[in-house]
Amino acid sequence: MIKMATKDLTAGMITAAPVYSKTGQRLFDANTVMTSQKISYLEFYGVEWVQILPENEIEEPKIPDTPEPEASKAPEPEADTTSYSQKVKRSRNFHAFKVDYSKKTEMLENSFSGLIDKSQPFEPDALLNQVSSLYSNHLTSLSVFDMLHNMRQIDDTTYAHCINVAIICRMMGKWLEFKEDDLETLTLAGLLHDIGKCQIDPKILTKPGPLTPEEYKHIKRHPTLGAKILADYPLDERVRSAVLMHHERCDGSGYPSGLRREAISEFAKIVAIADVYDAMTSNRCYRKGLCPFEVIATFERIGFEKYEGKYLLPFLHHIIDTYLGNTVLLNDGSSGKVIMVNKQFLSRPVVSTDKHEYLDLSKHPELYIQAII
Repeated sequence: MIKMATKDLTAGMITAAPVYSKTGQRLFDANTVMTSQKISYLEFYGVEWVQILPENEIEEPKIPDTPEPEASKAPEPEADTTSYSQKVKRSRNFHAFKVDYSKKTEMLENSFSGLIDKSQPFEPDALLNQVSSLYSNHLTSLSVFDMLHNMRQIDDTTYAHCINVAIICRMMGKWLEFKEDDLETLTLAGLLHDIGKCQIDPKILTKPGPLTPEEYKHIKRHPTLGAKILADYPLDERVRSAVLMHHERCDGSGYPSGLRREAISEFAKIVAIADVYDAMTSNRCYRKGLCPFEVIATFERIGFEKYEGKYLLPFLHHIIDTYLGNTVLLNDGSSGKVIMVNKQFLSRPVVSTDKHEYLDLSKHPELYIQAII
């Protein structure tokens, strides 16, 4: 048998031993033929390695003596079981985006270092140019979010998060029909919003377990630290306020100042939504990212108390459209494809199941989307 990384599996390979999840749940028996969908299940359950039969040990099926089939009866082609996410990850566009994204993350780290130690001048256009190719080369919001959705397990650094928030802010600005100058400023606000975290102890930022009250208090300093870093630079005031206020909440429950709705700047309200959405859906050292539909459900449930409705509602209506066509896993173990959005219950779309049934999740409260696969 061969020990093979799950990421290297291909359809048609056969398991040499039973496959278990990290919690001991038996996922597949020995001699199970892998399909694209089964490989996605393994990835979802965090299975890193699988024992696979070598090709020379796979027994050829015994074919009984039967008449040759007529030439006119060609075999039926197998259905394509490749998920939408897998197709995106295998595309040339995604590979190009991933390479570009990695380069831009390194560039942003260097730029932040220069801003913090004052070793380089503040040049907004140069900062924006570092990341502009990540959205300008992907002309629609759908294709941009296709790329971001599938980068979730690749990079969870502060710099990657800042790039993600900048891109999401830009898309929000386009949905809100901002003028180009305002779009650029909003994108810059998203890019710089967490620069203060660069002065937080990395051991706290990457701590795998729960934070102590003192550690959490230390992390909550990052908006103020970010504003101090940028204080001496010539900068649009909307950017500076977004850096300082992106953790404020409309109901007064945020920090550092506990501001309420009217006192929070408009750009800070937009950055706050982008920041929370990306943070909750991304993997972190201390937890796995939440399913986007779970995050959308949370926004629907309590979001309008904490976030500005005139920004949150357009965001939710547009972001849900980016998941149309994606394959999802339901909490009962079944899977299907998102085919229609329910505007009244955005987190509960219509799913075409693997049993070829149409399932309106708004009418099935016992079911919910557990993961995108």
